[in-house]
Amino acid sequence: MIKPIEIVLLPEADKFVDKIENSARKKLFYAIRKTKMRIYGDWFEKLKSSNDIFEFRVKDSNKFFRLFAFWDSTGDPETLIVCTHGLIKKTNKTPKQDIEKAETIKEKYFKGLL
Repeated sequence: MIKPIEIVLLPEADKFVDKIENSARKKLFYAIRKTKMRIYGDWFEKLKSSNDIFEFRVKDSNKFFRLFAFWDSTGDPETLIVCTHGLIKKTNKTPKQDIEKAETIKEKYFKGLL
């Protein structure tokens, strides 16, 4: 049986989502809902040259809204997608420091430090 996917936002990701424009928030939650239903697309992709960091990515008002995440399949009842933090960009390039930040948060998470 396939475990259901649950998506959790760590505090910094939650704050990011709370402060973005309503139209972008709706698009982001739509992408999250599709991913929970195991429908994958360019709105949720693994970042190249990362340690299994993914991002939810939506475009709204000529800006790119990104929410960084990683998978946690260690749980028994469900698989988690853990969202670490987000950012708004005017270009489609992902800053290396944000990938590294997500990787650091992921390491702390699996060490039980979060």
